[in-house]
Amino acid sequence: MKLLNAMPPYNLFGIEDQNYANAKVVVLPVPYDSTTTYKSGARDGPHAIIDASRNLEFFSEELEDDMTRLGIFTLDELSPNLDSPEKTINSIELETSAIVDDGKLPLLIGGEHSIAIGSIRAISKKYGRDNFSVLHFDAHSDSRDEYMGSRYCHACIMARAREVCNSCFSIGVRSTEEDGYRKHRDSTIYRKDMHTKSIEQVVEQLAERTKENVYITIDVDVLDPSIMPSTGTPEPDGLSFYEITSILRDLLAKKKLVGIDFNEFSPIGGMVAPSFTVAKLIYLTLGYAFAQKKV
Repeated sequence: MKLLNAMPPYNLFGIEDQNYANAKVVVLPVPYDSTTTYKSGARDGPHAIIDASRNLEFFSEELEDDMTRLGIFTLDELSPNLDSPEKTINSIELETSAIVDDGKLPLLIGGEHSIAIGSIRAISKKYGRDNFSVLHFDAHSDSRDEYMGSRYCHACIMARAREVCNSCFSIGVRSTEEDGYRKHRDSTIYRKDMHTKSIEQVVEQLAERTKENVYITIDVDVLDPSIMPSTGTPEPDGLSFYEITSILRDLLAKKKLVGIDFNEFSPIGGMVAPSFTVAKLIYLTLGYAFAQKKV
């Protein structure tokens, strides 16, 4: 018997009758935060984001479309390997490679930011290290080669990304170690510099220096804590929702998205607005990638 009044199915955006064969986007939730170094809780992020997404209004007045019709399929949550962070990363790489090999866009929802290492490796194997760019939205540079005894820590993701991709750029950084600041300043748009740049200038700089194919990795702490308090290591003076969506919209009008992840969302009990914020950001980003004609 089918209930007359039932909640939407438990998947991203609560899509009825999701179909893997017809999907353009495949969602992989990864509830993992074993290398978190300050406040844990990101393992609860995928569930909170998916739950909020089931309650969004799916027609977007900005996109003038309902992006749930795009073809989105949500896989079961990936079970982390508790033996070591490296084994978890390897599992993510295998899962993402299967999605890519099926000709679909992988969308990972973390969990801590280290999960991006596995998906970026999968993209590199598919496209080659010279044929895509990694765009890294984050309050932190994440460029340490090792942290707290691990090369697969959430503070090391860009060091690992640069091993498999020759075109990596960070946006919104406002917390970095000294060595990383000096070494990667030419491939980073620091938040302090964004105050004197227009959104158009930021997009132009990124568009000129990146490949046609882009992989986007988003740590939600790139947003200002006033709208995104639900993260393990918040930093003041972050991007507004308008800033990040405007950058993504204008950039994805020029580029092809080949993979994306959203990470470091650590829900706060009783505070639902941040969950909706991330869910809406995911929705709009898919719209920017698929609804616009590339120029």
